[in-house]
Amino acid sequence: MLVFGPACGFILGSFCTKIYVDAVFIDTSKLDITPDDPRWIGAWWAGFLLCGALLFFSSLPMFGFPQSLTHQPEHIAEVEEAMLPEGDYERPKPSNGILPPHSMEANDDPSCFQQLRVIPKVTKHLLSNPVFTCIILAACMEIAVVAGFAAFLGKYLEQQFNLTTSSANQLLGMTAIPCACLGIFLGGLLVKKLSLSALGAIQMAMLVSLVSTACYVSFLFLGCDTGPVAGITVPYGNKSTISSLAPYSACNSNCKCQMDSFTPVCGTDGITYLSACFAGCTNMNLTGCTCLTLAPAGDATVVPGKCPSPGCQEAFLTFLCVMCVCSMIGAMAQTPSVIILIRTVSPELKSYALGVLFLLLRLLGFIPPPLIFGAGIDSTCLFWSTFCGEQGACALYDNVVYRYLYVSIAITLKSLAFLLYTTTWQCLRKNYKKYIKNHEGGLSTTEFFASTLTLDNLGRDPLGQNPSHRTKFIYNLEDHEWCENMESVL
Repeated sequence: MLVFGPACGFILGSFCTKIYVDAVFIDTSKLDITPDDPRWIGAWWAGFLLCGALLFFSSLPMFGFPQSLTHQPEHIAEVEEAMLPEGDYERPKPSNGILPPHSMEANDDPSCFQQLRVIPKVTKHLLSNPVFTCIILAACMEIAVVAGFAAFLGKYLEQQFNLTTSSANQLLGMTAIPCACLGIFLGGLLVKKLSLSALGAIQMAMLVSLVSTACYVSFLFLGCDTGPVAGITVPYGNKSTISSLAPYSACNSNCKCQMDSFTPVCGTDGITYLSACFAGCTNMNLTGCTCLTLAPAGDATVVPGKCPSPGCQEAFLTFLCVMCVCSMIGAMAQTPSVIILIRTVSPELKSYALGVLFLLLRLLGFIPPPLIFGAGIDSTCLFWSTFCGEQGACALYDNVVYRYLYVSIAITLKSLAFLLYTTTWQCLRKNYKKYIKNHEGGLSTTEFFASTLTLDNLGRDPLGQNPSHRTKFIYNLEDHEWCENMESVL
């Protein structure tokens, strides 16, 4: 669902952006702009309303569940008894939370502070394992590429290849994300078919990370130039000095052109202008443009949109193919990483270790990367729109610098992930039995799913371990009688 959700989101976004933002309040048939126009603003709010409605109606069946379960299976008591050291087991509390009188007198509930005291010690124990820490940091680097690179990929396609917002989102939802889903499936299939040990899994993660990084390097050479833009990258008319680069010129000084929007037009001289006004067009049919001094006589006209760059269409098709391959290969490292993670911790800590993983993924992988990528992209802006004298959004980017900086950040993150995988491989190669709790060499499907069981069914682990020692480590951290079971600790 982590893959199908974003895919559906991109496709839904592509349809929503084809609807005008104020379509419910105005007659869109009277608009003189289309979704291909840079001034077009799609109905960004429609997706939130639709998803919110789906969440609301899907939650209604949950109200049909009873307030408390009236029957407790007998095997639950056996599981809890197996999770506790001998002599410290007490019968579970009723599902309604009411204890018999003799139970309340015999044992008082521990305070919240007492229950939380053991968590820092367990966390310190996990993070002191270099294999566990390196795998988590590598996963954070991988997810940072997704959170940062993919978040601005639609904007990148718009700027580099002159696509519309709806087209960019639709292409992402129908190509790159399904390929990532296929990569996750292939990664799990290879681990199962090859019966990879933890050492083999980390070698597989290193290989796919290296190939994925090489794919990102190829993105440095797949893109389009900004092209000549009058007053921004090239001067107006016959002027050739760099000091003459300014949006306003003598040919449009009397037009009172506004800089609050970017509506590019392409002149017959092959130069892009910020708008028809900046091109000096005096007629509504975009003719008689006085700034097109290089155009043939009597043919000083412009058409909406940027001037096309030579070879841009071929570069886009190549970029799309490489992006699909890169998404598929990069996603193949997900399953080996999780397998190594759950093999490096004790059985009783696997659920908590996965919780630490997802916590750090959200703190380090999802929050900083979009800020870093966004700041880098803004630094490549060539022309900022202005509203009432205040700076607005960026209207034009330096495509070459944009591409190099945007892709280089992703390459840096992928390289860090590869180095962390390599460090993990070195640790496992030198002392495999120290970091891997099970030494069978292979990892079966049954073992993989058994290692991710929740606390409620941990006692039914089919690995044949002694249940009475499952919580020995945690229990020894805080040797108190109030530690009724591991669920009360974690």
